[in-house]
Amino acid sequence: MAIPRLLEEHGDRIYVMGLHMCETPQDAEDMLQETFIRAYRSWDRFEGRSAPSTWLYTIASRVAKRQYRLRAGEPRRMESLYRVLPSGEEGVVDIPTSVESSLGQVEREEIEERVQAGVGSLPLRFRLPLVLKDLADFSIAEIAKILELKENTVKTRIYRARMAMRKWLVEGMPKRTNLELDHSKRICLDLLYAKQEALDRGVPFPLPQDELCARCHAVFATLDLAQDVFRQLHQGGVPDDVRIALKQEMEGESSRSSE
Repeated sequence: MAIPRLLEEHGDRIYVMGLHMCETPQDAEDMLQETFIRAYRSWDRFEGRSAPSTWLYTIASRVAKRQYRLRAGEPRRMESLYRVLPSGEEGVVDIPTSVESSLGQVEREEIEERVQAGVGSLPLRFRLPLVLKDLADFSIAEIAKILELKENTVKTRIYRARMAMRKWLVEGMPKRTNLELDHSKRICLDLLYAKQEALDRGVPFPLPQDELCARCHAVFATLDLAQDVFRQLHQGGVPDDVRIALKQEMEGESSRSSE
């Protein structure tokens, strides 16, 4: 059967998805278990109209929505796009050219905490598309299928989620003021849109670094850093005992169905 193979291929990412969507690791384990048991029970009805992975994450997303509980202090609404855009920030974030190599352990931990807090602050309808895109690596079209939304709606929600996560990241970072910027804010916003398009497609931004103004360079660098840190949160995947218990439960399902 295909479900045990899907568990090996996607179990870790669905578990990490649960850690981002649920309040506790136990809730994430429950989400993982329910996702695969539902998939196991409904595999015979899978018609193959989409990839098995798309079908599986559709189930996972529905389970996540059902299990989701509003966290303490979490806003019910997303901040307006204007409030999360960098054009409203005072000064330009002072970020080194090579961010990863310049970070110490304490700085790295602080950044991880800010990114995790930023993701946790996102309402469900924004957090789920972000997790599916920047963690599970689905295309915009696939996410639209999974969530039963229009592609433009998915793109807009991911765009705003990334900008909100970046805003959490840069709070408290040193900033430079009184800089002369080569580009107007309008051009910077157009370039920011192009940067988001490149992130969506998983390709490098087309312009070289030396053609970016200081503001664009800082914004792009912090967007990349937020995404990289987000991808590395909750490393390790499904605990061995959880994976073994889930396989045993699926074997039990198989035995009961053959009786």
